[in-house]
Amino acid sequence: MQLTAPARRRTGIRDTDGMAVASFVLGLLGLLVLNVFLGPIAIVLASLALWRGTQRRGRAFLGLGLGIADLVVLVAFMQADSTISWSF
Repeated sequence: MQLTAPARRRTGIRDTDGMAVASFVLGLLGLLVLNVFLGPIAIVLASLALWRGTQRRGRAFLGLGLGIADLVVLVAFMQADSTISWSF
């Protein structure tokens, strides 16, 4: 069974929209836990979604900003504790 070009296009857009939403959720979650892992993942997913032309550009930009904020929070807490990790 062959898919037509419009069907492939809809699937591709849905995939990039999913990446934009996932980057937002992971970036938001990364502010609370595992920011050393979730921050870079959010940045990569948001960048891929924007590069592929998502229709949810705002959510992708939020995911990108939150991913960067995750890493900034990690660095700030590491500097405050003078350690390579932080905890509550």
